[in-house]
Amino acid sequence: MEIGRLGEFGLIDRLVKLLEIKDPSVVVGFGDDCSAVSVDGKLLLFTGDIQLEGRHFIKKLTPPEDLGWKLVSVNVSDVVACGGKPEWGFISVGFPPELGLDYVEGIYRGINKASRHYRMSVIGGNTTSSDSIILDLFLTGTTRRFIPRSGATDGQIVVLSGYTGLARAGLELLMMEKKEYQGFEKRLIDAFLKPVARLDLSEKLSRYASSAIDISDGLAGDTGHLAESSGVKIVFDKEKLPVNEDLLTYCRKAGKNVYDYMLYGGEDYQILFSVDRDNLRYFPECFPVGSIEKGTGLFLKDGGREVPIRPEGFTHI
Repeated sequence: MEIGRLGEFGLIDRLVKLLEIKDPSVVVGFGDDCSAVSVDGKLLLFTGDIQLEGRHFIKKLTPPEDLGWKLVSVNVSDVVACGGKPEWGFISVGFPPELGLDYVEGIYRGINKASRHYRMSVIGGNTTSSDSIILDLFLTGTTRRFIPRSGATDGQIVVLSGYTGLARAGLELLMMEKKEYQGFEKRLIDAFLKPVARLDLSEKLSRYASSAIDISDGLAGDTGHLAESSGVKIVFDKEKLPVNEDLLTYCRKAGKNVYDYMLYGGEDYQILFSVDRDNLRYFPECFPVGSIEKGTGLFLKDGGREVPIRPEGFTHI
């Protein structure tokens, strides 16, 4: 069978069955944004993410420093989603031999800038020749309490850490290759090229969240994963979904549906999480966008109706 017919998560399910864990009692979160291992009473987080030329970025449209920044940020976002803080990174890279040294050094300047921002370090790696640029960062972190995708329960509130849909609009604008961009267009492009992981929420998530997920593959798709893992129904309130003014301006000018971008856009490195109602006060900078209920599936409450939402997002296979 061709792996494309299985899809990303079908392939993952098949592959993990071939792996044996030598001591399952110390492993937490297998299948979440990170996995964790308990070592001497401490929880160590492990995650990895890749940037592949032609799949995740277009070289001629991507400044090298932004590429390095993004490589680090996408990994940090996974650590944050599990209530952790990043610590040490290890990077494997593949470069075409004809690639200019300036571009490679620019990538590493971006990596270093992001590492300083997130208070972590990249401490080693591996290099090889490749037909295209491959950047693969393995990242470790620590947490006082692991936050899984499977902890949402009936009666809780579902909370979104920030705006969604901006990155999709930014990518579309970038691909237009316009000679000049307006202010709101530049901000949307920056949202795609220079995402900032929500490390500021890590400590509070580890204390108060019962479940969480990085929504970089799209709000609807990743929320669907959280709902399935927790065995619950999630209902978004359309009136509470935060609409970014720059995105709204772009969609109006382009004749697009802003909610399609917000639900299915992807590349927005925000966190969706669930908390008890009493703990909402600890997240004043975030947006309560819906509720956790008994049942299954993902729905959008629009007026007095609940409309099913397709739990679809970006897939890597």
